[in-house]
Amino acid sequence: MRNPFRQGGRLIAAALLVSLTLAGCGSDEAAAPAPPPPPPAEAVPVTKPFDGLRPTQVRIPKINADSSLISVTVNTEGEMAVPSAKQPMQAAWYRLSPVPGETGPAILLGHVDGNKQPGIFFKLHELAEGDEILVNRSDGKELKFTVTKKQQVPKDRFPSDEIYADTTGPELRVITCGGVFDKEEHSYKDNVVIWAKLV
Repeated sequence: MRNPFRQGGRLIAAALLVSLTLAGCGSDEAAAPAPPPPPPAEAVPVTKPFDGLRPTQVRIPKINADSSLISVTVNTEGEMAVPSAKQPMQAAWYRLSPVPGETGPAILLGHVDGNKQPGIFFKLHELAEGDEILVNRSDGKELKFTVTKKQQVPKDRFPSDEIYADTTGPELRVITCGGVFDKEEHSYKDNVVIWAKLV
């Protein structure tokens, strides 16, 4: 069966870029203008249980990051759903990407900060080649990935094709916001992306 992530990689990559920009990963969520009330069904794709094989936890020992993983898809606007900035320590797996351990780039994401406190990936930029990322799955397996690359890229020049390209083996992309905080846009100007391969 073809992976829907690889089938529509560019659209999904664009959705992720837009959502991380709009979600802001900001330190003062209250400063953003209040959006119009969403339809009641909007939260369903974000919190709906996923019954298949999935990652359940991510741990990054070097930066003391440890979070359960909720699964997210896209919201009713077609943008990547992200964890609430009111719970900045919650990380997520984009469930239209591969399950960690399968061939392809599995996507994990989380906030750098939110609700006026550090987020789960506040120190993600400190990772270096060789650092470990541990992912637990619903089948009881714990997978070890090692960092192979780190990028900090402007959101308006996000290299979607490179980051979401097919791979020959299981890989991770861990993504958060970074760089300078734009007060007018209520968003950081960059994304920090960690690349990692299964050991």
